[in-house]
Amino acid sequence: MSAVERLVVIVLFDGVDLLDVTGPPEVFSLARRETEAAAGYQVVLAAGTLDAVTTSAGVRVLPDITFHEASARRIDTLLVPGSVEVDGRRRVHALTDPAVVGWVRTLAGRARRVASVCVGAHLLAAAGLLDGRRATTHWSTADQLAAEHPLVEVDADPIFIRDGDVWTGAGISACLDLSLALVADDLGEPVALRVARQLVMYLKRPSGQSQFSVPLEPVSTTRRVEDLRHHIMRNIGGRLTVADLAAYAHVSERQVTRIFKAELGTTPSAYVEAARVEVARNQLESTDATLERIVSDCGFGTTDTLVRAFRRRLGTTPTDYRRRFRATAGRGT
Repeated sequence: MSAVERLVVIVLFDGVDLLDVTGPPEVFSLARRETEAAAGYQVVLAAGTLDAVTTSAGVRVLPDITFHEASARRIDTLLVPGSVEVDGRRRVHALTDPAVVGWVRTLAGRARRVASVCVGAHLLAAAGLLDGRRATTHWSTADQLAAEHPLVEVDADPIFIRDGDVWTGAGISACLDLSLALVADDLGEPVALRVARQLVMYLKRPSGQSQFSVPLEPVSTTRRVEDLRHHIMRNIGGRLTVADLAAYAHVSERQVTRIFKAELGTTPSAYVEAARVEVARNQLESTDATLERIVSDCGFGTTDTLVRAFRRRLGTTPTDYRRRFRATAGRGT
């Protein structure tokens, strides 16, 4: 490894989420391609042995080195993915193998920085690396992380969080956002921007942007919630208070709040705001509609309300969002 290369060690074990393992190397590889200098990354997969590891997708992956071999090297970035099990009621539970946790603790001591992807935060927490820190994970296991590790300040909303030399990322595809943020931190925003364009991604979703995304929200287990979701999207520009949603569903306001919390992990008001922001984002990206028109179409009421919602959920303003998106789309490769 040359002096300008950064060694990235990705922890590998049976049942690991496949995209958590394969997504970041794509980002780091493109970062090298997009830099004219020799600066770049060397990515290796480390496991307990050199035997093939079977991922959660059933795809088998071969490690490059063992944990023991990795512990003898100077690591720039230790990247820790995770794994889950799902019970008969579709409840998700993050898994932590004590042997893997022990190696994570050891390897972290050799690393300049440590980052978890998705439920990999549970491994960091079990290793004591998140105590006293703010961290995120996939929204489906955030309550478990908070309950099992009370010394960790769990925030389930952002797509990634940096707390000193420890980074934590949210669910699945957010591994790309986290990796882009690491590249930006190492090589600068222009390089990360070029990588994002190659990945056909919006660069770069701010760390404070919510991992909650309306079009990607998993299908609910009840027809009532699905009806409510469709009602919200059909009437995005109209009144959608908790009282309005309760009346539509023929339940009390307290009951509709309980339904949203149990089925979608959020409140009715937060869901409506997220839905409105998603629709507004699409209009900013694909139309020349004025902010006043977007306010009306999306039901924000006032421009100030629109701006506040964007700052809260995306960490930027509607004007800056549109400018950044169009600037990215308009540059040549």
